[in-house]
Amino acid sequence: MVNTGEINGSSNLMDFLDEPIPDVGTYEDFHTIDWLREKSRDTDRHRKITSKSKESVFEFVKGLLDAWSGWVVMLLIGLLAGTLAGVIDLAVDWMTDLKEGICLKGFWYSNEQCCWTSNETTFDDRDNCPSWQKWSELAIGKSEGASAYILNYFLYIMWALTFSFLAVTLVRVFAPYACGSGIPEIKTILSGFIIRGYLGKWTLLIKTVTLVLVVSSGLSLGKEGPSVHVACCCGNLFSSLFSKYSKNEGKRREVLSAAAAVGVSVAFGAPIGGVLFSLEEVSYYFPLKTLWRSFFAALVAAFTLRSINPFGNSRLVLFYVEYHTPWYMAELFPFILLGVFGGLWGTLFIRCNIAWCRRRKTTKLGKYPVLEVIAITAITAILAYPNPYTRRSTSELISELFNDCGALESSQLCDYINDPNMTRPVDDIPDRPAGAGVYTAMWQLTLALIFKIIITIFTFGMKIPSGLFIPSIAVGAIAGRIVGVGVEQLAYHHHDWIIFRDWCKPGADCVTPGLYAMVGAAACLGGVTRMTVSLVVIMFELTGGLEYIVPLMAAAVTSKWVADAFGKEGIYEAHIHLNGYPFLDVKDEFTHRTLATDVMRPRRGEPPLSVLTQDNMTVEDVETLIKDTDYNGFPVVVSRDSERLIGFAQRRELIIAIKNARQRQDGVVSNSIIYFTEDPPELPANSPHPLKLRRILNLSPFTVTDHTPMETVVDIFRKLGLRQCLVTRSGRLLGIITKKDVLRHMAQMANQDPESIMFN
Repeated sequence: MVNTGEINGSSNLMDFLDEPIPDVGTYEDFHTIDWLREKSRDTDRHRKITSKSKESVFEFVKGLLDAWSGWVVMLLIGLLAGTLAGVIDLAVDWMTDLKEGICLKGFWYSNEQCCWTSNETTFDDRDNCPSWQKWSELAIGKSEGASAYILNYFLYIMWALTFSFLAVTLVRVFAPYACGSGIPEIKTILSGFIIRGYLGKWTLLIKTVTLVLVVSSGLSLGKEGPSVHVACCCGNLFSSLFSKYSKNEGKRREVLSAAAAVGVSVAFGAPIGGVLFSLEEVSYYFPLKTLWRSFFAALVAAFTLRSINPFGNSRLVLFYVEYHTPWYMAELFPFILLGVFGGLWGTLFIRCNIAWCRRRKTTKLGKYPVLEVIAITAITAILAYPNPYTRRSTSELISELFNDCGALESSQLCDYINDPNMTRPVDDIPDRPAGAGVYTAMWQLTLALIFKIIITIFTFGMKIPSGLFIPSIAVGAIAGRIVGVGVEQLAYHHHDWIIFRDWCKPGADCVTPGLYAMVGAAACLGGVTRMTVSLVVIMFELTGGLEYIVPLMAAAVTSKWVADAFGKEGIYEAHIHLNGYPFLDVKDEFTHRTLATDVMRPRRGEPPLSVLTQDNMTVEDVETLIKDTDYNGFPVVVSRDSERLIGFAQRRELIIAIKNARQRQDGVVSNSIIYFTEDPPELPANSPHPLKLRRILNLSPFTVTDHTPMETVVDIFRKLGLRQCLVTRSGRLLGIITKKDVLRHMAQMANQDPESIMFN
């Protein structure tokens, strides 16, 4: 509604105080939200609902529905994300097996589903299933021999190339934002950055479909990181259904924080670990109610996934294991060594991958994403097929490495390990394998480790969905299994050594190689991501190994210490900086003795700060200032002489307000006075309609004095999520510090002496 009134008897006044200006309060793409303003708007909204709820039963019910809308959104996110995760798991299982053969009972069955009821299948011969036939059996009637091997090899490569080509094409044509892990961008969005379309419906659809394709292709990547992106897309979708979240970017990010927890919950079957992951690694603002709602959403998602039962084992994850032997204090030494390996591997991977991604961005290589994906897929398939450990899907490989009854053990030993009643005496434990069989398997594992280390560096960051959790876990599991088998062989053949004498009896099964694989997996994942608490919780939820939490903690802490010695950036923070996102990491320390006056603009030699005055600028003056500058907002002062600060006006809201004023009242022209005061100025009788824009003015912009230490300023920007901060002295405006100014200053100071006090 437009208010009109008499000024000096004749002039009309235009005021927007009675109703919101359309589109005011929204943000442009690739801009940062104002957390304080969003919080204030939500407080005002809640106050209005509370006051109206006392007027009638209808308003009371409306207020009740508003209060419960958050839980409804969490329920919907959990249901949809859990369903999508189950569908992805089932589809990946089927399409991965499709590369090697097909089920005669139904082409939609995977190998395991096809052979569930087969009486011919045994532990030693898992492929002895008449209903499942390899492609060579269908084509030439042979399953063995050189011709069958070559045909299966060729078709394996062709299926992999087909899947990856479809994936990269769909991403390139329909949803460019569907590529990558998604976690670096999610972290940036949750910090307050706007990336429109990144959490859209098309991105959700294409990422779900292409995630199945790329994982099935056999590339060294996982679905866990992209699962977080998919869950956040679900969160954004349901947020748009409720004005409480769709019209408030701060509230929307509370939903997205919970959705990130849901993504990890369904990816790993770890609801508690998902909540901790969102709190420790992803979220920027995580109030207590978000913690409760995250837990509820993760619980719903886990229950939905459990109901679908994609793995057919009545569990949430494929990696669930049960160990029947305890760990011993002497084993802490190899566990810590695995932590050291994980930290070194994490450092190596981050540096090499960032160097490769930077080369991709700065050379012609980045112009041919389809060709790059096809080339990496071909190399991966050609090198992976000959090795039985790399031929199978990465998830199956990890499952076997974690399992105490793995590829190196005999069927008799596996029967003993899987004996639920443990009826056989300890002295009757079958021997662990030794000799040529072990050496062959160890050699194959070593080759698989080298292959995974190298190929993952080039795979992560391509223009397809690519998660890093599973490849990192695979590298650590292979390294851990190698160490575990080595310790096992030493203990078995040299049980009289002093380190084994107290806990390894002759013939006793005292070392669990699968535990070493689990510890190695935690170490490598921690080295790459720098997670600690959430990592340990995810690992014991992932495997069910709660009693082995101490080895996991020792490896995770060691891995982080070693990796931090070479740089404190994890892989996601490194990609954020590579992409140039304005992300202010709460983990970064700032100890330099610079002041706000050293960072603020304008600096010496620069033009004065562009400002608005409260009551003597025309519409034309403001439009000219907007046209000649690209600033996101302008401080409002009493006059250019006094420079006393009144408030802050956003650029976008000024543009929209002036545009709406011209459309809604013909009296507003280029020489109309714009004023931000409560009372109208004294104007001549024949002057055009003035325009009152006090509503869009932020009357309490955050300010610091020019002598405020930058350490304090940085802390304020982190904890309050500021877009900008005004610098004053005795109420007079001196300059402005933006989030990008803080990031630029921190980057420059990182290469200077901490005691430096001057900013050039």
